[in-house]
Amino acid sequence: MVTTTTEQTGKTERRTEGCLLGHNETMAEGPLLCLALPDSLVLQIFESLEFQDVLSAGLVCCQWLAVSRDEFLWRELFYRYYGIPRAVPRHPAAVSWLGEFQRLFDCIPCVEVCALKEHHDQVLHLSFSHSGCLFASCSKDCTVKIWNNDLDISLLHSSNMREFNWGYTQFSQFNADDTLLLVSGVYIGRHHSSSGEIAVISLDDFTLLSRVRNKPYDVFGCWLNESHLISGNLHWMGNVTSCSVLWLNKAFQDVESENMNVVKRLFKIQNRNASTIRTVMVADCRRHDSPELLLDYEEQAAASGGQRGARRGPRVFDLGSDSEEEEEEEEERGGAAAGGGHPDPTPGLEQQLQNNILQGCRRPDISDKQLEAKVSAFLGKTRTRHADPSLLSDPVGPADKKYLIFTTGSLTYSPHQIGIMQILPEQMTTTGPVLGKERRSEEFFDSLDHVFDIHGHIIGMGLSPDHRYLYVNSRAWPVGCVISDPMAPPPIAEEIDLHVFDLKTLREERRSLRSHRAFTPNDECFFIFLDVSRDFVASGAEDKHGYIWDRHYNICLAKLQHDDVVNSVAFSPVDQELLLTASDDATIKVWRSPRTLRVSQASRPRPRRLLFNWLRNTKQSQSQS
Repeated sequence: MVTTTTEQTGKTERRTEGCLLGHNETMAEGPLLCLALPDSLVLQIFESLEFQDVLSAGLVCCQWLAVSRDEFLWRELFYRYYGIPRAVPRHPAAVSWLGEFQRLFDCIPCVEVCALKEHHDQVLHLSFSHSGCLFASCSKDCTVKIWNNDLDISLLHSSNMREFNWGYTQFSQFNADDTLLLVSGVYIGRHHSSSGEIAVISLDDFTLLSRVRNKPYDVFGCWLNESHLISGNLHWMGNVTSCSVLWLNKAFQDVESENMNVVKRLFKIQNRNASTIRTVMVADCRRHDSPELLLDYEEQAAASGGQRGARRGPRVFDLGSDSEEEEEEEEERGGAAAGGGHPDPTPGLEQQLQNNILQGCRRPDISDKQLEAKVSAFLGKTRTRHADPSLLSDPVGPADKKYLIFTTGSLTYSPHQIGIMQILPEQMTTTGPVLGKERRSEEFFDSLDHVFDIHGHIIGMGLSPDHRYLYVNSRAWPVGCVISDPMAPPPIAEEIDLHVFDLKTLREERRSLRSHRAFTPNDECFFIFLDVSRDFVASGAEDKHGYIWDRHYNICLAKLQHDDVVNSVAFSPVDQELLLTASDDATIKVWRSPRTLRVSQASRPRPRRLLFNWLRNTKQSQSQS
């Protein structure tokens, strides 16, 4: 093959010399005849070809090679092949249209290289360490497995959490310096009640350092910094009214912390209409101005005519998330909520309601559910600390800002809103009062600093590597639907929309990424984890595929096949041409790009076994003859 290529190259060079000199007899020496056509005509012909034919034609002669590398030609081929609107500009980091075509065609992790089958049940979540050397997987088999990410992936450790009464593991996250692993799961308590729990595992010797209560279990939990994690707790104040408390927990108790707090209350948020706080994550604003931010979303949105949305072992111990003082405070407030009255948007009636509560007047003639909703609304107006509008307007500088992001709701129990709260510098550690900063009696709840309303059921969230963009999977509600019963949310679409929110401007940038589908109804809908790399975004789906989109051009580039629902995807943080997918088929699939496979195969020494076999067979045939 190499000899043939060399001979072909030599003939091409001779034909090229003939073309340049105008000697037709020299051109005739090769097997193909290269006509001396004007470049403009050759370009016009090439524009009607497919890109594979253009590349093949470029091997004929130097003239055709030069034309086949023309930027205007590849611009035409690029827009035509990928079906991108021509108003969409080229990626700001691209240096040529040919190179950009090759990036989208050759650098997508779409080739399956292996399937890991060590789990014995549905695999629910995948996460990489920041160095990319390790990754963890969680499964319905109640184990968390830690893998060594090398050319040949190997299982490093497996922890079975069933001994701690866990039903299954569902989420994991490495801390910033890759020394600790947070694992979240479903805890089965007395009378088969289910709650959540977070375990912290040391990556030095894989020992369990601590366990933290986490309620409800789909809060998941997350790291705030190298040594502190965030968990949740839930207190019901009625049938559809509750209070979510978010706690900061020290990941382990060292000698110095024996006389110091290991927990601290961060926020206390009122939940109405059966909603709760779920899926917490932390966005670090210090990364917003990093070189990774290459996407011009404003230009993209304007070019495609999109509309913007609204702004936007060691000792194992239990780090309990409740104190007696906090529980007593909850009970007092819960008792006060049971005797409320009727809030009205009219100021006079609202004042009358407050007087009725204080004077213990008889309750209005309405149902218990209506009364609870009105009391909840009243408490939300009169017992909530007002949001400080200056918090998200960069008062302390981006270097000191961190956002707590979570799903919530105001109309029904299904998560349909994204709440954002800034974590202040004094909230970064557990020092100080356990219940946080002292508050006035009328500031029983904390208000959200910002809310994105999705108008649909949120089933997944993920941050871009620079933490500037938040990607959200959702299944839309019908247009114009009205929710009259919080326990009966609207039907949801099978199509999954992938929203994009800019956390620097607090605006929704785009809402047009759509290829994946889900089929479960709203009361059975489950979380589908997505992941974002520098250039791509990937997501699972219920249609037995994983999907990869380009973040800039807004197009779907690959579908990754599984035998069942794909629950989670994860890009390597150091190599976006490596992707993992996890499925209900109990497998983890490893996907690499065609370019990576070519490079790895070319760098490996060629095996000599075939040569030896050929020589041996030749000698045997000669001896037999």
